[in-house]
Amino acid sequence: MRSWVFAVIVGALATPVAAQSGAEIAGEYRRAHEAEILREFADLLSYPNRASDREDIYRAATYVRDRLREVGAQSELLEIEGAAPLVYGELLVPGAERTLGIYVHYDGQPVDPSNWTHPPFEPTLYSASMEGGGTVLTLPEPGEPVDPEWRLYARSAGDDKAPIAAILPVLRAFREGGLSPSSNLIFFLDGEEEAGSEHLGEYMEMRADRLADVDVWLFFDGPAHQSGRPQLTFGVRGAMGMEVTVYGATRNLHSGHYGNWTPDTGSVLARLLASMKDDTGRVLVDGWYDTVESLGAEERAALEAMPPIDEELKRELGLAWTEGEPETLSERILIPALNIRGITSGNTGELARNVIPNTAVASLGIRLVKGNEPGHMRQLVVDHIERQGFHVVSEDPDMETRLRYRRIAKVTGGHDGSPAARTEMSNPYVQEIISAASAAADRAFGPGSLVLAPGLGGTLPLYLFTDVAGKPALNVPVANHDNNQHAPDENLRIANLWYAIDLYAALLTIPETVF
Repeated sequence: MRSWVFAVIVGALATPVAAQSGAEIAGEYRRAHEAEILREFADLLSYPNRASDREDIYRAATYVRDRLREVGAQSELLEIEGAAPLVYGELLVPGAERTLGIYVHYDGQPVDPSNWTHPPFEPTLYSASMEGGGTVLTLPEPGEPVDPEWRLYARSAGDDKAPIAAILPVLRAFREGGLSPSSNLIFFLDGEEEAGSEHLGEYMEMRADRLADVDVWLFFDGPAHQSGRPQLTFGVRGAMGMEVTVYGATRNLHSGHYGNWTPDTGSVLARLLASMKDDTGRVLVDGWYDTVESLGAEERAALEAMPPIDEELKRELGLAWTEGEPETLSERILIPALNIRGITSGNTGELARNVIPNTAVASLGIRLVKGNEPGHMRQLVVDHIERQGFHVVSEDPDMETRLRYRRIAKVTGGHDGSPAARTEMSNPYVQEIISAASAAADRAFGPGSLVLAPGLGGTLPLYLFTDVAGKPALNVPVANHDNNQHAPDENLRIANLWYAIDLYAALLTIPETVF
């Protein structure tokens, strides 16, 4: 053999072949099994998942538990009497020194099938969005191509079964490719998130010894940024609800016989509500903004770098103005909000009657931010109502109370609000997750596409992990921003499922040395 040929062969053998990354292994698996992954997703979506239906939610939980077992995780159902089961899972990696906690919820919002184009638990594939002129397709057979612009319609397609449908093929790809995650994995799949996660704290106590090992929690939930770009969010708003009832006569009165004499409850309530906000949307309740926790330097920089979407959103939503303008939507979700969720006082339209209603009721929706304590914010509202001249009660007033006070308001609710939470972006674990997620976003959407949002407008039980358990936690959304979350015809764009697979593979294989 000639010496130069021998040298080339020896040199080639001496040069190690670069190991495939987790994202590359998951990507190859996905491209070879797209139809199967889509069919498995449809199968998951076919399980009704209303937390209030004990039989349905148990079947859904059992399905998810079994799928986790199939991909190598030790999984079980944790159960509390009267609660939806929690799907707990572990995938422990020999020698791993880091533990990632993964939170997903498998329950979904209630549905009214009459408002859906198709039955909500019969997944239906479309060639594009319904609004974009998409048409119904049959699910592809194994080996058939899948268009990333297709959409799958069903309840929980975007919120929040998509992450489950993405993590399963990632772990399956790793097993078949001989790759282990670089971290131990703890799965906590909530069955009551859409019902307030009432028992989540108890479930956490049941596995407190294992959860103590978690270094950082990843919440796989939520949509992409309104610009369509992928995002990471580092906090969520808290939420609480209150109802205010004002009183007139002890019964409804004929408006001809008693109008201009008996107190008009609708007007009384309208004036009270108007006293709570000015024409620009600023809340006028004393102390409303006093406890807002300031942003750190990283959060302020991220806020300034967020893409401008307000003008486009206003055109899309038919809005000539927005509360707090010129502040942006991204800025407005970082301060506490007070909204009127609903008002009742008699009837309208064909059901309207010539009466003065004896009561009028308003439902208040309050969104909290980091620094707000639910009980304190509730008391601020009660104090404001009293300053408007109302005697505040917690039950319907008796006759003695009615005759003693000119204005009476019953205030109920708000005692079990969910606090807001936020993790500092400067946290070293968070910084490395940002780096891995940025690379995944660049691959799927182009360089510099990842949006870093200090806060998310919605509410998740993040505070149980950050404030109670003392762990950093951030939200990793993957659903398309127009997925009709909580609404009829909820859907997921298939390209977003492919992005989720790539993203999760990258997050699960961050090298140990970078933390």
